[in-house]
Amino acid sequence: MLRELQIQNLGVIEEAVAEFTDGFTVVTGETGAGKTMVVTGLKLLSGARADSQRVRSGTERATVDGIFHTDGDSAAARLVDDVGGYLDDGEVVVSRSVSSSGRSRAHLAGRTVAAGVLGDFSSRLLTIHGQSDQLQLLDPTRQLRNLDRFAGLDGDRRNYRRLRRAWAALARDLNERTEKRRDLALEAETLRRSLEEIDTLDPQPGEDEDLKVTISRLQDADEVRDAALAALAAIDGGDPDAAVEEAAAVESLSAAASALSERAGAEPRFGDLAARINAVVTDLADISGEIGAALSDVPSPESLEGLLARQQDLRELRKYASDIDGVLAWRDQARERLSSIDVSGDALEELRGRVEEAAAAMVDAARELSSSRTAAAGRFATAVSTEIEGLQMSSSLRVDVRSAGGRGAAAAESADCLADGIDEVEFLLVQGGTPNSLAATASGGELSRVMLALEVVLAGRGRTMVFDEVDSGVGGRAAVEIGRRLARLAVDNQVIVVTHLPQVAAFADAHVHVAKAASEESVRSSVRTLDSTERVEELSRMLAGLESDTGRAHAEELLETARRAKAELDAG
Repeated sequence: MLRELQIQNLGVIEEAVAEFTDGFTVVTGETGAGKTMVVTGLKLLSGARADSQRVRSGTERATVDGIFHTDGDSAAARLVDDVGGYLDDGEVVVSRSVSSSGRSRAHLAGRTVAAGVLGDFSSRLLTIHGQSDQLQLLDPTRQLRNLDRFAGLDGDRRNYRRLRRAWAALARDLNERTEKRRDLALEAETLRRSLEEIDTLDPQPGEDEDLKVTISRLQDADEVRDAALAALAAIDGGDPDAAVEEAAAVESLSAAASALSERAGAEPRFGDLAARINAVVTDLADISGEIGAALSDVPSPESLEGLLARQQDLRELRKYASDIDGVLAWRDQARERLSSIDVSGDALEELRGRVEEAAAAMVDAARELSSSRTAAAGRFATAVSTEIEGLQMSSSLRVDVRSAGGRGAAAAESADCLADGIDEVEFLLVQGGTPNSLAATASGGELSRVMLALEVVLAGRGRTMVFDEVDSGVGGRAAVEIGRRLARLAVDNQVIVVTHLPQVAAFADAHVHVAKAASEESVRSSVRTLDSTERVEELSRMLAGLESDTGRAHAEELLETARRAKAELDAG
């Protein structure tokens, strides 16, 4: 639900704020006043392409801000949470800016996002119908989707498309394996040899780095051992095999401590000094033990040759990756690839069976979808025709569902399965008993009414629906009926309509007016909501082109007629 729209420097609008309520709101104003800028702003908030030519002349940037209420829409709230934004009592601020150079920025709930994210968010809450949608109505795919929407088949169509994707992937795999059997066989043999080479060596994660460290220690082992032995000899005593035995540091220090202790009575300071020397002796004993432990950990030089050979073998695997961890990752990918290109007779037969099973599931889903569409086509055509007749068209709608392959649903094959099933759907306008395609016979005004009839029939609840002059090309009684149906849509949805027809505007619950003020320097437009008196004056202008007692009387009569019609809707 749209609560507020703020526009700055967009087209002729320098700065404007429009507030919207529940129900039916119309936007009116003279030609060129900037009514369509309201729709343009909403399209920007819906992720539409930004056009720098829409930036007001003489300014650097146009900005549009919208405040939406999610009305408990969990998908919209989840999207806000996904981008790290926040909801304020269910309200979300959506922003879009366009610079004069064409650069665009988008924000959702306080977070910078891509314009496409705005489209994902707004599509859950907002639907915009412009005059271009009349042309989209002629698209066969759009016609098919409308029928599915009426029949509640959107989920069935999605399930069919999932089955079709699964079948297509298997069919492509089978085709590739069959047509490229020789090349794939050579690739498979190469992969098998590579995997055999890697598996024979059986490298372990990080083994190359571990070997590098171990080999480095082995290459320095003799020097490390000599240093440790020299330190032990200095602390604990010399090498007993040496020609002259060296004195042990521990023994010498112990003798010094003993000598000082013997004379401590004569010289009190000797006692403290002897204690300090004994503490050093204790530390040396601990150090000696740690040096001995380190000496026992020095690797044996005899294993160096084997480790160097292993390192060289592992280096041969660098043709697959720069390190062993990369080689192991390549091995996993190669095994997966090998399993997917098995071109043996058994593998191809097994894959062929899977393709047939997937095709059967897809065709069954397509047939069920076609049957449901055929059953719903008549009800859909009747519902839309009722609305068309109410819009003062002496026509009816016929919905044809045909098999795309020409074989009929019962005989359909996988080759007949298109993106949305095995059906082609066409809307035909029946006039004078003769059915013709919409594109061939419907005028712009008729297309507008057909589109509105479709929207009335297909309308859900809780959406914001924007109509941009879809009532063009109609007038008189038809305009009144358009207003009545828009008011009916507004019972369960928020409806915003840009219109030039007073008959439509009279049915609105709120009336927003866009006024243009021109001077020699510039043209500015303002946007504001009219009170009851101003509304009568605006309707009078729309009816007669000027304000007069007769025009005001006519406007008041029109408002009263619309009020009674809306009361009937509420009662119904």
